[in-house]
Amino acid sequence: MKKSVKIIIGSVLLVLLIVVLKYFKDSNSADVEEFATEVPFYAPINYKVVATGKLNPEEEIELKPQISGIVDRIVVEEGDMVKKGDLIATIRVVPNEQALVSSNSRIKSNKLALDNAQVIYDRNKTLFEKGVISRQDFENTELSLNQAREAYAQSQNDYQIIKRGSVSGGSGANTSIVAQISGTILEIPVREGDQVIESNNFNAGTTIATIADMSKMIFEGKVDESEIGKLSEGKEIVVVLGAIDQEEFPAKLTFLAPKGVEENGAVQFTIKADVIISPSVKIRAGYSANAKIDIASRDSVMCIREALLQFNRITDQPFVEIRNASGRFIKKNVELGLSDGINVEILDGVEEKDQIKVWNKASEEGEKEEESNE
Repeated sequence: MKKSVKIIIGSVLLVLLIVVLKYFKDSNSADVEEFATEVPFYAPINYKVVATGKLNPEEEIELKPQISGIVDRIVVEEGDMVKKGDLIATIRVVPNEQALVSSNSRIKSNKLALDNAQVIYDRNKTLFEKGVISRQDFENTELSLNQAREAYAQSQNDYQIIKRGSVSGGSGANTSIVAQISGTILEIPVREGDQVIESNNFNAGTTIATIADMSKMIFEGKVDESEIGKLSEGKEIVVVLGAIDQEEFPAKLTFLAPKGVEENGAVQFTIKADVIISPSVKIRAGYSANAKIDIASRDSVMCIREALLQFNRITDQPFVEIRNASGRFIKKNVELGLSDGINVEILDGVEEKDQIKVWNKASEEGEKEEESNE
């Protein structure tokens, strides 16, 4: 019995030994995976911030009426050049019938009061000349007459304003909409016959026209919160207009927003810059534009492609895999410098002749596929 147990145990151990030996043999005989490698190189690195935005006039105003009514006439068109004080449009007043009747009634009442004050004045003047009444009584009568005349004239003016929009003979009629600055007519959102509302403390009013000085343009865009701290007012930048064959224009930063706005989960800050545009270039308001802002640059520094970098999932420490003398790849932590989005500067961790592993394996099947595609 004991002998058979020893035979069984010996057989099991022998089988296990054969399995282990076969495993090591297969492992040693397996093909070594080949990976493509790259070596560091020297190149300039320029770190830039790109802000997207639009090109808008620095000075742009909206013309609004001071009275409600109907657009009677528009004397300009969009794109016209105007000077300050030029007539843009006229408004025809449509008086409120109730207000008109009420104003007319006040005129008649004030006329009756004026006639009565005149009669009293004439009578008291005669009495004063005869010494029947005192000078003070006569002067009070004269004051009442003057007040009645003023009230009558005011009621007549009110009637003209309600009916025509201005006092008859007035040189600055509210019915005339004139340009407040010299510039270009960008937009006329109303047409002749449209009804408009006056601008007051409770209503913004209807816009008759928009005028802008196209000789002074500004770029207005947004940058990420990670970039705003690297910018400063007065910095020279370049604005690129896609609508004009990617032409570049010099500009200078004039405004950095003190408060950011969250958009799609990211905090964005508004920036503004004065753009220098040649008079020979035809610019239109609202052009899409990109601002290129140089933050830092390095000349001839050792760098690698960013695609070679890997990051520790726990510490976020960047590292690369370098081939050693035995052909195996080992991990080495690296210290990074500037990056332009394609290449990154290496400050420490990599030598000039190190062979850095490329993530994608250079397999024979991939090579065959490339050859067949060619």
